[in-house]
Amino acid sequence: MKNHLSLIAILVLALSCSQAPVWAPAGDHILTQWGEQLNPAAPHPEYPRPQMIRSAWKSLNGLWEYAIAPADADAPEAYEGEILVPFCAESALSGVGRRVGADSSLWYRRSIKVPCSWKERVLLHFDAVDWKADVWLNGEHLGTHTGGYTAFSYDITDALRKGKGELVVKVWDGTDNDQQPRGKQVSNPHGIWYTPVTGIWQSVWMEPVAKSHIRDYNCISDIDAGSVTLLADVEGEADEISASIFEGGEGWDVEKGKRGPELASATGKPGEALLLEVPDAKLWSPESPYLYPLEIKLFKDGKAIDCVKAYTALRSCTGVIDADGHKRLGLNGKPYFQYGPLDQGWWPDGLYTAPSDEALAFDIEKTKEWGFNLIRKHIKVEPARWYYHCDRLGMLVWQDMPSIAPNLHSDQNPQWGQWGYGQGWDYPLSEQAKATYYKEWGEIIAQLCKYPCIVVWVPFNEAWGQFDTPAAVDFTRAQDPSRLINSASGGNSYLCGDILDSHNYPNPVMKFRSEGAQIDVLGEYGGIGRAVDGHLWQADRNWGYQGLCSSGEEVLEKYRAYAIDEFIPQVKSGVSAGIYTQTTDVEVEVNGIMTYDRKVVKVDEAALREINLKVREAL
Repeated sequence: MKNHLSLIAILVLALSCSQAPVWAPAGDHILTQWGEQLNPAAPHPEYPRPQMIRSAWKSLNGLWEYAIAPADADAPEAYEGEILVPFCAESALSGVGRRVGADSSLWYRRSIKVPCSWKERVLLHFDAVDWKADVWLNGEHLGTHTGGYTAFSYDITDALRKGKGELVVKVWDGTDNDQQPRGKQVSNPHGIWYTPVTGIWQSVWMEPVAKSHIRDYNCISDIDAGSVTLLADVEGEADEISASIFEGGEGWDVEKGKRGPELASATGKPGEALLLEVPDAKLWSPESPYLYPLEIKLFKDGKAIDCVKAYTALRSCTGVIDADGHKRLGLNGKPYFQYGPLDQGWWPDGLYTAPSDEALAFDIEKTKEWGFNLIRKHIKVEPARWYYHCDRLGMLVWQDMPSIAPNLHSDQNPQWGQWGYGQGWDYPLSEQAKATYYKEWGEIIAQLCKYPCIVVWVPFNEAWGQFDTPAAVDFTRAQDPSRLINSASGGNSYLCGDILDSHNYPNPVMKFRSEGAQIDVLGEYGGIGRAVDGHLWQADRNWGYQGLCSSGEEVLEKYRAYAIDEFIPQVKSGVSAGIYTQTTDVEVEVNGIMTYDRKVVKVDEAALREINLKVREAL
């Protein structure tokens, strides 16, 4: 009997081992609640591109094989294990938790199968891979993409074998080599510089399309005329394109919402701008985020060969003059004070990648609840769904360009000119690095310009890799003349662009004013620190810009003094926006309103909201 029981125990143990999960978070860092609940069988299962929806698609997120090999090595014969896409190799949620580095490449492999119902062309989409990606399907090299923040795709139809294929991706990332945009990623994380992100960090997916199809579109609204001009980018030959706009609503849900009656339609040749005149147009704002459903169709030989569902909004973001003669940020033709946090978009378990779509929306929802109307997306680009959540929730966005290099200091003269126009030095980037900057910044603007929430472009931050600023402003303006440009947030100031942006820690003080030449804003201040035990990236080295507070009450007291006593007088004297650092802690930088794991809001939320509304109403 004893031997019989032992055998049963062995069988039970073997069975339990065989059913053990093949994935688990790597390392011992803190996790968010969404990371703790993550289903590795379906990470980020939502449709990844809500601004341009087709009915058929297939997610390729999930467990892939991976290997880390020398940078110049051929494809590995054997792979080391499994990695959970779309989380980078360094993150806990990837299940790997390993550094890759510039001397190595990260290899991915998985099989794919196309549904039998997909009869025409098949597109393979990568929404973001950091930084250089080579892609093969069934041994055929599909192409090479560089740039860690924008989507790219391949037509894989001809490389498929009976609807199946072996997909292989090789990624190399130089991180802080002063040659590629990388934001706050560094090889040696410390202070305000964080863990590198290598590999696939946004969704991978497929969709069927016709040989001729809509690649992308953009909308420009004219609030005075009550119209929207739509221009679509079409792949292949077609005879006609049409666009229709429908009654929508505040916070209209592009995936679940029912659209109302058609309000306007227009038809033209591919490449022609289509004018949609909207009767009694409702304007988008944080107080009333009204979205209009769109439908765009492509025709050939009288037959609709492609159809995408989308949305847009009517709003304007311009400079205006207030009753006292101050230049102000304007929304829909009126002075509109913009106030919000610096939002870096980092996660303790996913690094660049939020653990879920719910988590992605959570930070925006909390920011809104706290009484803010603005997010400065700090030197990072988010997935499409983040901007969709800002559009539907009503949140203004200043969009930064991820920096190539850090600030450069000199013993002979300060390179960072914060106290007047024309005082700083350009960063000595190579011509190749400058070309890479323009390539990637142009691609980022092209990808993001359809989102109504974005009201300001920020080409540079704090002289980090800043160069040829007037030329960079001209380039930005040429890509999108419909938005304001903050030429160098807290960086080397030049009389170009629309905005003069000063940074000061911890007090909310402008280091100098433009005296009416530009719109004056305070692009960063605050950074009140508090380390909350049990919710720290690591136990030591935690810091804030004004030391560490011992309680939430102390944080709130300092916040109130900065906002009410010091910043409101700045607002009344002509400052048009303020950015408080920051939404959450990030690694050892513990000056967030929330902890890094989003489990603790450090201050009384109702009191925070009351203070923020007073600041917003000061104008």
